[in-house]
Amino acid sequence: MRRVFGVKKDKEPPPSIQDASDRINKRGDSVDDKIKKLDAELSRYREQIKKTRPGPAQEAVKARAMRVLKQKRMYEGQRDMLYNQTFNLDQVAFASEGIKDAQQTMTALKSANKELKGMMKTVKIQDIDSLQDEMMDLMDVSNEIQETLGRSYNVPDDIDEDELMGELDALEADMGMETESDGVPSYLQPDKEPDLDSELNLPSAPIGQAAAAAGRNNAQTEDELGLPAVPRASIRG
Repeated sequence: MRRVFGVKKDKEPPPSIQDASDRINKRGDSVDDKIKKLDAELSRYREQIKKTRPGPAQEAVKARAMRVLKQKRMYEGQRDMLYNQTFNLDQVAFASEGIKDAQQTMTALKSANKELKGMMKTVKIQDIDSLQDEMMDLMDVSNEIQETLGRSYNVPDDIDEDELMGELDALEADMGMETESDGVPSYLQPDKEPDLDSELNLPSAPIGQAAAAAGRNNAQTEDELGLPAVPRASIRG
């Protein structure tokens, strides 16, 4: 039977967009090479036309140049057609890649949606609300404990705040007067030595002429032995 019908061959897979694009690009490169060769040949004919005189020889060169120019235009048309085909394949490839990306995105979203549903089953909004309420209560109790521990001892509760403010204003006024009079508060001034003369109520020592006069009077009222002298008026009498 195999000899009669032959062996069934496996079908080749259809070419991909990339394969078709690569094939067209190779054809386009081949056409570009042919166009470059024709350009070189045209430049050579152009130089020959410039060098030859008008006549049959120049006409023959022009005829060959016209033939080469027609071939160049034909190849340029084929190249443009290949470029258009490559552009179309690129557009199709871009659209195909976009669809593939969309499929992958949808698959990822479905997987994430499934995971989120499973996670949401373990989390309840009621539990979160109750947890927040418990945390608020604990914070309130903690604040009350801190206030209780920070309370001062031996401080009477019936202190008049107006009386305290009055004492504070008086203290500030006294400090202001001391500062204005001496420039330095009294509690910052150095300690003064006590004045013994003022405490004992002693008379002050004479100064200048008063002291000299007092010395002369004392000398007149004493004799040579240091005894009080007798006044002269009492001796005459």
